[in-house]
Amino acid sequence: MNYDTARKILISQTMAIEENPDGLLMRMKQGKPPVPGQITSILLALKVVFESLKDAPSLERELVFALYQLSMKTQQLYIAGRKAGIDWPPLLKEDLLRISLATESIFSGVWQTPPSGML
Repeated sequence: MNYDTARKILISQTMAIEENPDGLLMRMKQGKPPVPGQITSILLALKVVFESLKDAPSLERELVFALYQLSMKTQQLYIAGRKAGIDWPPLLKEDLLRISLATESIFSGVWQTPPSGML
């Protein structure tokens, strides 16, 4: 996967439902779990973006907004879903933490790993 593909994947996961009904953000807003392989693709795309941008002095706004939504909005939707009685997949909480850490890595330029015992 190259940077352009990775960037497109990340942005597409946060688009409006008409543009991408299977985007992670849209699925979670509807109380649906990710499609099989979706989190893996997102994590791979995040790693590619990190490697491509780790020395970049600035980041593009559209990408930054998508990263924000993937790291923050998905966590908020997860919590709201739990409160509403949605039975999310067992590892989704940990997957969302991995997405947040990868996003933090892109922002900082240093790859973040979860503290021991966190996952």
